[in-house]
Amino acid sequence: MIDVQTKMAGRALELLCLPEGQPCYLLDIGCGSGLSGDYLSDEGHYWVGIDISPAMLDAALDRDTEGDLLLGDMGQGIPFKPGSFDGCISISAIQWLCNANKKSDVPAKRLYCFFSSLYSVLVRGARAVLQLYPENSEQLELITTQATKAGFTGGVVVDFPNSAKAKKFYLCLFSGPSTFLPKALNESNDEEETRESEFTSERIPYRMARRGLVRKSRQWVLEKKARRRRQGREVRPDTPYTGRRRKPRF
Repeated sequence: MIDVQTKMAGRALELLCLPEGQPCYLLDIGCGSGLSGDYLSDEGHYWVGIDISPAMLDAALDRDTEGDLLLGDMGQGIPFKPGSFDGCISISAIQWLCNANKKSDVPAKRLYCFFSSLYSVLVRGARAVLQLYPENSEQLELITTQATKAGFTGGVVVDFPNSAKAKKFYLCLFSGPSTFLPKALNESNDEEETRESEFTSERIPYRMARRGLVRKSRQWVLEKKARRRRQGREVRPDTPYTGRRRKPRF
């Protein structure tokens, strides 16, 4: 599941069409334990994650994610100043706004509140790419209608539309003049479909999803320091002792 989440985050970032080699400030809606945010950090971007689950945010803190985290309900709006973010991604989250968990919950109103506040916090001309699993065409139409009412243009990109396993929906929204809609991936990438998730009986240490590096290992520490240098942060110089485990003291 970590591998699938990371691939979807990578695809969402690709659909954002951000400037090459330029760190951006991004919003991750429904960030969960920070898996998507880790990918954004690996690509040199700064990010803020918002999630409704305290347990998931605690897990993100335990994993030492680099982004800032906020506890909040996206259906009540995104609480940031206008023009705060250069882009937004969301993985498997916004379809939950179609559910009414309380009598006072009206899906259409919650969706409009979410999209209108999202439109506000984005820089004009920025994009939002929201991966989702709609239950049916009516639910997808409800979501896209409220996004349009909030001021967004864009559309839905469906990768691998003829595949039961690999089919993915990405709602690509533009907060400025309407522009081209990115092309969807198709069945020519058969390997992508067959290798989307793999199971193993082997016990392995927790690894970074993208690069197979063991967390806290020397190579992991060196890559993290190099990434922070690219982001312009102040980092201590590397030494032969960098990443070396300290012996316990009694």
